[in-house]
Amino acid sequence: MGEAAHGSRRLAISALVAIAPIWGYNWVVMKVGLQYAQPFTFSALRTLLGAAALFAVLAMLRRPLRPRAPVLTALLGLLQTTGFVGLTMWALESGGAGKTSVLTYTMPFWLLLMAWLALGERLGRAQQVAVALALCGLVLVLSPWRLGGGLSDLLAVGGAVSWAASAVVAKILRRSHAVDLLSLTAWQMLFGTVPLVVVALLLWSGPPVWSAAFVGALAYNVILVNALAWLLWLFALHTLPAGTAGLTTLAIPVIGVASAWIQLGERPGAVEAVGMTAIVAALVLMTWMEARRADTLMPQQ
Repeated sequence: MGEAAHGSRRLAISALVAIAPIWGYNWVVMKVGLQYAQPFTFSALRTLLGAAALFAVLAMLRRPLRPRAPVLTALLGLLQTTGFVGLTMWALESGGAGKTSVLTYTMPFWLLLMAWLALGERLGRAQQVAVALALCGLVLVLSPWRLGGGLSDLLAVGGAVSWAASAVVAKILRRSHAVDLLSLTAWQMLFGTVPLVVVALLLWSGPPVWSAAFVGALAYNVILVNALAWLLWLFALHTLPAGTAGLTTLAIPVIGVASAWIQLGERPGAVEAVGMTAIVAALVLMTWMEARRADTLMPQQ
């Protein structure tokens, strides 16, 4: 591996580190925003404005606006924007922010399975240990023996499956087509927004309440969550194996649970605390393994 590839791997890991607090705290932000708007109205607004911001950046940089691989890009949008955003926002309407976040972040395990079947990715021994440790942690956090099995739980898991499938589509798309990452992010978001707008109009019961809290929640989602973080995610997904990129996102529900505890009073129990500790340990192992691999593969000067 050359210096450029080595640098790209480090940047990809840095991108995932940057994403974690943005997406982790957003579970609290979205819960606050849903006090002032319906879930699909909020979803449509955040993705539509996010796409508009990305297209504005494309125009300012004078990059080509025409989409590449429109069919695969539209499929990516349906899974990543329509499915993931729509289902998780719907789940969050009645579910707790912390619990919904950890249910959604079963995504890495769906992604590992899909990457094995569709992309031929294999897990090394250290990765298997990290996966097993993270799985034990998630089981403790989720405590399935105590779940009521309500609609919000199923919606959150559905969002996780949709997100995992979108990651596989993104890998396939970028393997077979040379696409501009910024353009891909903008177009998939636009394609995925259209069904959200349709559903929001069909379920319309009135406009959102444009309070300062709602405007702040919307701005946070448009600028940080939709525009910046999704761009960083697709970059990391292009550089790292899909399973590795997915597993390292497990820091996000830990941040989500902690934020919901501090701001919303959703206090985790002792079992959940042990589970979060296991997840953090798995993340440390995975990050250490990726850094060691990058150092090993870097050419000697």
